[in-house]
Order: sequence, then C-alpha cells, then structure tokens
Amino acid sequence: MRASRLLSTLLLLQTRGRLTAQQIADELEVSVRTVYRDIEALSTSGVPVYADRGPAGGYQLVDGYRTTLTGLTTDEAAALFLAGSGATAGHLGLGSTLDAAQLKLLAAMPLEQRTMAAHIQERVHVDAPGWFRDPEAPPHLDTVAGAVWDQRPLRVAYRKWDGTQVERTLEALGLVLKGTAWYVVARGRERVNAYRISRIDAVDVLDGTFERPGDFDLRDYWTEWSERLQRTLYRGGDATVLVGPRAASMWWMLGPVAERALRDTAGPPDADGWVRIVMPIESFEHVRVDLGRFGPDVEVLAPAELRDLMRRTAEDTALRYAQRRDV
Repeated sequence: MRASRLLSTLLLLQTRGRLTAQQIADELEVSVRTVYRDIEALSTSGVPVYADRGPAGGYQLVDGYRTTLTGLTTDEAAALFLAGSGATAGHLGLGSTLDAAQLKLLAAMPLEQRTMAAHIQERVHVDAPGWFRDPEAPPHLDTVAGAVWDQRPLRVAYRKWDGTQVERTLEALGLVLKGTAWYVVARGRERVNAYRISRIDAVDVLDGTFERPGDFDLRDYWTEWSERLQRTLYRGGDATVLVGPRAASMWWMLGPVAERALRDTAGPPDADGWVRIVMPIESFEHVRVDLGRFGPDVEVLAPAELRDLMRRTAEDTALRYAQRRDV
C-alpha cells in the first residue's frame, strides 16, 4: 500500500510540477503528516525532490528528472483500455494516435497485463451517447481544440439559446463532452464560462498565446457549472403529476431531474399502478411539451394554471383530429 502511494506521489510531482503537501494529501486522500513522511522516504531512497519554502512554495523534482517506472497493476492497465473512447478521440482528430498509444502500451506490458487488457476489450464496449441521438461533430471543433492545445485566443460568433448572436474573445481552457454535445470552457473578459461548440457560427484564431490560470481545474469547474446551470433552469417551481405505468417505463426520456423526482417522490401506486410525484419545472411551456409526449398516461394535478394549460392543449389536439380533412 505504501509503495503504491510513494509511486503515486512521485508520478504526481513528475506530471504536475510543484505541489504543496496539502495538494498531494487531497489528491491521494491521506493526511498532510503522511505526505511529509512519504516525501522524506522518497528523498532517502535517492529521488531528487526538494521543498521551496514560503506561501508560493511546495515540493518538486529537480529539473529534468524523469522516471520510466509506471507501476501499473493488471487492473489499472485493463482500466486504461476500458476508458479509451475511440469516438471521442476521433472527433478531436486523435483516433489514430489513440490506437498507436494503446498498441505501444500493450507492447510494454507483461503477458499477464496484456491478457487482461485483451480480455476487457473483447467483453466490454463503451458507447457513451444516449439512445436516439447522434453524437455532435461541430464544424469548428477541430479549430477550438487546436486553440486549447496551443493556448491561443479565439474570436467567436456565438449563438445564444434564444437565437441572438454575440461576439466573444475567449481563452479556451478545456473541452468537455457531455452526452452527445461538445462544450468549450473558456475565459472571457469577465469570467470563465462554458459554451456549446455547435452554437459557434464562426471562429478565428488570434495571434499570440495566453497563460492558463494556475489554480484552474477543469473537472471541478464543470461540476460546479453543471450544478449552477441546473439550479438556474429549474426556477418554475414544482408540479404535482400523476404518472401511469406506461409513462413511468419511459420516464427516462425526460432526463435525470425528472427521473430523480420519480424515484425520490413517488408515493405508493394506486390500484391501476399510477403514482403521484412532485417534480421541479423550468416553465409551463416546457412541461406542456415534455409531458405532452405521454398523452393520456400522465395527469397534471397542480398548479391549477398548469393543469388548465394541459387541458386546453388536449382539447385543441382533440379538436384538430376531429376536423375532417382531405388527405
């Protein structure tokens, strides 16, 4: 256990440069005191690690020091092949690079690890996009990705959700593939934000480069941004809805928020299998469209205004179908 932790500490310093004891402790989920002991053990064993004192200090390796030891276990090696997404790499123009890297990794593995990696690839295939939606391949994805790699600023014409177009000068910090949609996380004039790449109508790569914020973490930012977006979207209050068995079996079509409401708020089913739930909503119009796909298999109970809107929609639909038309 300690040997693995020492190796992890060494590889963290090798790949990320200077790190404080607290940063290493957070990454490895150990105490700062444990980090102190591990750093001392690495130094004693001949690893050229040294400490810079002061507020901006931390531990780092002597410039140029590299270790070729990866210390991959059989399970870790197999997980690398399980995690590799050929479709994602292909969108970024790295499909052949991923194949070559996996081939080199296989060649360097002991026989046991090669066998496990082949075992995983033969039995598990990861198809990340959801059903009935093709993954996006936005026309400007390669340009934006190049700006991320090279830290080049961009000038983009961006189409907001309401259709209005704005121009932004952005410093692209990272790419995120959410389901089937690509986003670029970028710093603008005032703050960092996430932009859906399919809404970029035009893009120019500007001269010069920019410095990435030293404390920026893409994964942490995306988690915080996603939670903030969800809080922003669902400001329409709550709706009380009766859900029939057939609608419940297809409720996943409404997304994770509605699924969570069905799972967490559903009361006991009645004699016909209908359940009462309380779900957060964006707006009455969103609910009208979303629940309209289930027809008579759902019934809105409250608020009264939403129930009345659903009733009028059903009446208008019935009237349209009742009218005689030449087809």
